[in-house]
Amino acid sequence: MKEVAIVSGKGGTGKTSVTGSFIVLAREDKLDIVFADCDVDAPNLHLLFKSELMDREEYHGSRSAEIKEEECIECDICVDNCRFGAIEDYKVDPILCEGCGVCNLVCPSDAVWMRDRISGYIFTSKTDYGPMVHGLLRAGEESSGKIVAEIRSKSRTIAERDDRDLIMIDAAAGIGCQVIASLSGVNIALIVTEPTKSGLHDLERIIGLVKHFEITPLVCINKYDLNEDMAEEIEDYCEKNELGILKKIPFDRSVEGAINAGIPVVKHDENCGASKALIEMWGEFSEYL
Repeated sequence: MKEVAIVSGKGGTGKTSVTGSFIVLAREDKLDIVFADCDVDAPNLHLLFKSELMDREEYHGSRSAEIKEEECIECDICVDNCRFGAIEDYKVDPILCEGCGVCNLVCPSDAVWMRDRISGYIFTSKTDYGPMVHGLLRAGEESSGKIVAEIRSKSRTIAERDDRDLIMIDAAAGIGCQVIASLSGVNIALIVTEPTKSGLHDLERIIGLVKHFEITPLVCINKYDLNEDMAEEIEDYCEKNELGILKKIPFDRSVEGAINAGIPVVKHDENCGASKALIEMWGEFSEYL
C-alpha cells in the first residue's frame, strides 16, 4: 500500500482539483483507494464527490478549565495567575482559556477542574470512488496537526482492513502543522504550483519541507499559460534542483464549470485541455506507485 500527498506551497493553485481528478483516474485504473482531506481548517474535497456520511467522531484536542461554584472561595488566586485573562467573576471564558491548567494548580480549594473539550470532528464518508476520511476543526481551536494525524491513522486502518492499494491525501496549503502531519511517512509528494512569483517562492518552501522528510517530490505547473515566462522560470528552478516536472496544465474555463457542478473536471469534460493534461499526468504519476 502506497501513500501519496498532493500539496502546494500556497492556496489557490488548484491542488484539490488535481486531487479530485486523480481519485477518478485511479479508480478507472482499478486501484482500490482511500482518500483523505487533511485540510481541517477549510476542507473542500467532499464538494467534488457525492458522499454519504457513515461516521462522525468527536475530536478532543484541548482542555478547558471550569470552576465549581459550590467549592470556589473567591480568593482570586486563579484570576491573578491566569495570563490569558480568561477568568472573570469566577467563570472561565472557554474561548480565551488556553487549557494550560495553572488555575487548577494554584486553586487552594480544588474548585477548578480541567475538562476535555470538543476541538473538531472526524468524518468517514462513502463515495462512488471509495471511502473518504475528512475532518473539521472548530473555529479558534488549535492542534490542527494532531487531528490530521488522527485522520491519517483512520485512513490507514480502513486501507489495511479492506486491503486497499493506495491512500491519497489532499493536504492543506502552505507549510504549517497540517502539511507537516500530512507529509510525514508518505511515499510521494505531488506539488501543485502556479506561474507567479509567489508560486515560485512558496514552491521553494514546500520543496524544503518535502526534502526534510526524504520524500520523492514531483512538480505540476497549473495554469502555466497565464504567464509562460514565469512557468519557464519555475521549470529552470526544478531542473537546477533535479526535480521532476510531471506536466504543465493549461488554464481552462472547464475547471470552473466542474467546480460549479461539484464534480472533478475529468468527469465534467474529459476532452478539455485541462482534462487531457491531467489524464496524461496521471499516466506518468502512476508509474511511481
